[in-house]
Parts: sequence; structure tokens; C-alpha cells
Amino acid sequence: MAKIIAGVATSHIPAVGAALDLGKTNEPYWSPVFAGYDRAKEWFKEVKPDAIILIYNDHASAFSLEMIPTFAIGCAASYAPADEGWGPRPVPTVEGYPELGWHIAQSTILDEFDMTIINKMDVDHGLTVPLSLMFGQPSQWPCRVVPLAVNVVQYPPPTGNRCYQLGKAIRKAVESFSSDERIVIMGTGGMSHQLQGPRAGFINKAFDKDFLDGLTKDPEGLAKISHLTYVEEAGSEGIELVMWLIMRGALDASVKEIYRHYHVPASNTAVGHIILENL
Repeated sequence: MAKIIAGVATSHIPAVGAALDLGKTNEPYWSPVFAGYDRAKEWFKEVKPDAIILIYNDHASAFSLEMIPTFAIGCAASYAPADEGWGPRPVPTVEGYPELGWHIAQSTILDEFDMTIINKMDVDHGLTVPLSLMFGQPSQWPCRVVPLAVNVVQYPPPTGNRCYQLGKAIRKAVESFSSDERIVIMGTGGMSHQLQGPRAGFINKAFDKDFLDGLTKDPEGLAKISHLTYVEEAGSEGIELVMWLIMRGALDASVKEIYRHYHVPASNTAVGHIILENL
């Protein structure tokens, strides 16, 4: 059977991708952000996963307010970088994994998660920035990717507990997949940030650090956080953290924290990153 060996969470800030693409990684403002991902690059070289399940949210690139799936899984053979208004990022096309995508879709739908199946989709910074942070600027991404998009843009997004339970269902699906492959699951988005209104620029370091601690030690407690608490404590866009709980739900109850990185600010947001391995 295939198995999930580890989970990785990271912010997916679009300005981080722009800084990387424009060669600004060594500038004083950006160098602490990118230096915090050196360990992740080494870790991925050591672990060499066969595939990644990458949880992210679309930013009106593939979907719009006309069509808003709560959960949408990619079952295509490839995903082109999306044009988000200034041209596609200069990154490789993402190689998909249709067999695994379809298997997860079937298993999770039969487990009563209403999953939308996507056979054609371009992917925006929500998916490509995390890959860049983990793998740099290769000519080809090192492994296949199953994208799973979550609605955290239009109310109501799924609850943290719903996401946590979906992670468990994804693990069950992976462990019934006929393969001996080793899979890493990634949760992206967050951490605390608010992009509009009187609280634009809001960042809550204490909440973010408690959330990182909880990912390692108390995921059940994190799954109980309400939508209102996310808005109050992490800002209106902090709700993206529910996607990290899908990653966490797919791991063992007890995990080994390999590494974490936290930096403020980066384009008016907090940058968070953590690597957790199953025991």
C-alpha cells in the first residue's frame, strides 16, 4: 500500500513568488524569508517523495464567484501555471497523478465528502509558490502532484474540523492505493493576515505560534477553532489555516516535528512553515 510519510505546511504568499522570479531573494527584506526554507529543500532531497498531495486555495484563476467548489481534487495529467493578470509565473508545468487523484476522489466521496472532480485546471500562486519554496527554480518539478483546492474565499468555508476529518479520509484513501509509494501531504495558506478594511495588515504572532505548537501537539484542539475565532485572532484571510488541518489530519496522532520557520512581515502577512514526520 502507499503511505503518507510526512506533512509540510507553508504560507503561499504571491509576493514571495514574485520576489523569487525577479531575483530578489538576497535582498535584505526577503533574505530572512527564503533562508527559512533552506532546511526544507535539504529535507525534500533526503526524503525524495514519489508524489505530493498539495492542499491550497484558488484565487479566482480556475474558479470564480460563479462556481465555488468547497473541495476540488485534480485528476488531470498536468496543470499549467495560471495567468493571474501579469502573465504565468516562469515555473514548470506541474505533472499530475490521475490514478492517485481518481482513487482519492472515489474513496473520499464514498466516505461522504462532496469532492468536485477537476480534469482541466490551471494552477496559481497558491500551488506554485509552495513548490518553489520547497524545490527552488528547477527545469522540472521532482515529483508528481495531486492538487486539492479548498474554498476559503467565499463564506462559508469548511470548518477546521471538517478539514481535519478530510485529512483522515485522504490518509485512508492513500493507504488503500495499490502502490508502495511514499507520499508527502502539504497544507498551504495562512498564517495570520488581513488584506482589507480597517484591520488591513493585521498580524497576530502569539496566535500563529500557538497554532504551530498545536499542529505538533494538539491538532484535535485546533480542529475546534471556530470561523469567528479565526477572523478575530488571525484576520479575515487567516481562515486559510483550515487547509493546514487537512495535512495534519492525514498524519499520525503523534508526530515528530522536524523543523519550523516563522517570520514577520512578508508583504503584510506572517510567513509560517513546519515539517512533521510520522513516527
